[in-house]
Amino acid sequence: MASFFYNLLPLLLLSLILMSSSIHGEDRLGEYCNKATNLTAAQKPSIDRVLSALVAQTPGNGYAVSSFGSGEGRIYGLGQCRGDVAGADCSACISDAAKQLPALCAAESDARIWFDYCFLRYGPEEFVGKLDTGFGIFYWNVENATDPENFENKLGVLMGEVREQGTSSRSRGLGKGETEFTPFVTIYALVQCTRDLQRLQCAQCLATAVSNFPNFCKYKKGCRVLYSSCYVRYEIYPFFFPLNNSSKEMVGSSEMAVLHP
Repeated sequence: MASFFYNLLPLLLLSLILMSSSIHGEDRLGEYCNKATNLTAAQKPSIDRVLSALVAQTPGNGYAVSSFGSGEGRIYGLGQCRGDVAGADCSACISDAAKQLPALCAAESDARIWFDYCFLRYGPEEFVGKLDTGFGIFYWNVENATDPENFENKLGVLMGEVREQGTSSRSRGLGKGETEFTPFVTIYALVQCTRDLQRLQCAQCLATAVSNFPNFCKYKKGCRVLYSSCYVRYEIYPFFFPLNNSSKEMVGSSEMAVLHP
């Protein structure tokens, strides 16, 4: 019996680690390492300085930009948290992103990483204020909605509302809302643009994201589109804050696709 528990101990420890990870952190949704850019010795210290600045500054108001270096060693960076996320969660997410991204893209100077709660990027070109939908990540629920045509109609109206909210001058690029699909099912949606964009650029990014719904998410119960300039998501469970404490996430199975420039 003692031998049985001794052999079981590593599995129990692994389970505790996984539970702790799911409670205190979020898995990354994806990353982009631009293979056309090679990290140089002059750029590495600049990346370190930019990341340190973003980790320190982003949690204050959920958004920060930074740059460091000169000539071929200059690097630009941007960090942003989802607009409904608390400062402590924002800080933890950006810190995780800043630790993981240089390791994931060790050979590239243009790199980006997406988490549910935050987005971080750096690169040698000045990208701040420029619309970027060249690289995209798509997640969708494998299950179709019941009464799919009605679902698409309800979703379309809701998406129109949150997109309008997201492009308003006071929203800081964030729009979120919900609509009743049936007495037992509610559709929740959220959009967000990076705050360096002008309103028209934000609208263009969101329109590009939603235009891909028929290609990847038609009739699906949930979908996420992640670009470097905006983020769009809808689900049939609450996923943005404040959460309904009586609700439980029904994530289900999902599939993923990546679009390259």
